[in-house]
Amino acid sequence: MMNKKVKFDLWTIIGLGLLGLYGIFLLFPMTNLISQAVRDKETGEFTLAYFIEFFSSPYYFNTLWNSFKVTTAVTILTLIVGTPLAYIFTRYEIKGKGILRILIIISSMSAPFIGAYSWILLLGRSGVITLFFKNSLGITIPDIYGFAGILIVLSLQLYPLIFLYVSGALNNVDNSLLEASENLGCSGVKRFFKIVIPLISPTLFAAGLLVFMRALADFGTPMLIGEGFRTFPVTIFNEFISEIGGDDGFAAAISIIAIVITTLVFLAQQYVTMRKTFSMSSMNKIRPKKATGIKQVLIHVYSYLLIGISILPQMYIFYTSFKNVQGLTFAPGYSFQSYIDAFDKVGRAISNTMVIPGIALVLVVFLAVLLAYISIRRVSSLSKILDSVSMVPYIIPGSVIGITLLIAFNKPPIILSGTLAIMVIGLVIRRMPYTIRSTAAILQQIPMSIEEAALSLGSSKMNTFYKITMPMMAAGIFSGAILSWITMISELSTAILLYTARTRTLTVEIYTQIIRGNYGISAALATILTVLTVISLLVFNRISQDENLAM
Repeated sequence: MMNKKVKFDLWTIIGLGLLGLYGIFLLFPMTNLISQAVRDKETGEFTLAYFIEFFSSPYYFNTLWNSFKVTTAVTILTLIVGTPLAYIFTRYEIKGKGILRILIIISSMSAPFIGAYSWILLLGRSGVITLFFKNSLGITIPDIYGFAGILIVLSLQLYPLIFLYVSGALNNVDNSLLEASENLGCSGVKRFFKIVIPLISPTLFAAGLLVFMRALADFGTPMLIGEGFRTFPVTIFNEFISEIGGDDGFAAAISIIAIVITTLVFLAQQYVTMRKTFSMSSMNKIRPKKATGIKQVLIHVYSYLLIGISILPQMYIFYTSFKNVQGLTFAPGYSFQSYIDAFDKVGRAISNTMVIPGIALVLVVFLAVLLAYISIRRVSSLSKILDSVSMVPYIIPGSVIGITLLIAFNKPPIILSGTLAIMVIGLVIRRMPYTIRSTAAILQQIPMSIEEAALSLGSSKMNTFYKITMPMMAAGIFSGAILSWITMISELSTAILLYTARTRTLTVEIYTQIIRGNYGISAALATILTVLTVISLLVFNRISQDENLAM
């Protein structure tokens, strides 16, 4: 089947305009990044010296290997703990299931480095749990630092993504298949591995890819608790910071290495998924049933214990935020002093967290709706190019996007470094692919015949779009916007490279206060961020009217 030719009309002009924006703020910076990586700064000649320097140095190569080890381990562990939890929630009745679902979402929506900070307070060398075991029981337990700590923190942070994706997939599984397998003698754990896992394998690959990408790109967690175990994002950050004002070619080279790695992982996942893709008709959805005997005890213990441990960091930070502080240490008693200090000293970070992501969110929703409409309703060679370009940021780590923007817009003709605009652009580029996908999924559920009927009655194309299509998409757009908002206010890896004193956000300020040892202020700010997240989730739940919160 041949592609439809581009028909020049208003939607074509909009498509070309969107492609132009991507050209300025994505393709131009990417081209500039590649140029910096393969060009000698002194002579301007082509060179691979920066890449040779990276791969010939055991230090740099080990950071890459460390990232692969911990990221692969995190992906496997999240699949191991998240998949059974989703199956349990779909298959069986759990007491307090609604509240547990909310807690699962809350535990995943906060920035990972906040969880790392909380686990330092709990299991650090002077942590509450560490000191309890040492002073009360005479037992020295392993601390949270290094490979094991990063693995624990990221797994507890990211397994909810597996839970959400698998829950959505299980909602599409026909219960007749499970009943048939039980009649044939395949039940329990055997049925889970023989029937359920193969049925949801495409979803497992997609969810695993998302976890892999998030873990590979995470900067804050290994920076706080990695100590001698250095990972690739930390190396990228450190090398770029050290290169500011000098030769940034090496920073560009390692950024390109990061992009190549994530691209290869993405293509491998797409290849495997395409080979395993199939469709299911869930005429008879899985209905939760009540477990009995030891099975009921085990599923409740597993659910409550896993969710309890994953929500513990947020709960302990909330508790810590009310403790008295003397200098850099906590003192006996409780007060609101940490909140007073937070608003007094870094109040601008709170307002910036509302303003900067707010502006970015408006742009993301507006542009994503237009892009989704063009890709779904106006299929042509132009729409296919736009769709491909719009997905590029999906495979680029946040720190690399920050470096790319700074290198491109730190000199004429466009100077944006140090401005609020570059912070907004970074957030828009980071979150556009996810919002486009969710918006396109909503649009695909709206029959084209409705728009055709409006057009046949004399309505213009744009009038039909704004008065017919947009209102039908409204609930889905708002729900997607709220989820995008939550990820924006918890963004660190891009913001940490783009901020200035005037554009600090909550995540940047929390990270800064933790590094400085101001645990009271950082706990108060982290609690404020968590409250914003919870409120956003409640609004999302109200708008979507979906208590399952599945993807």
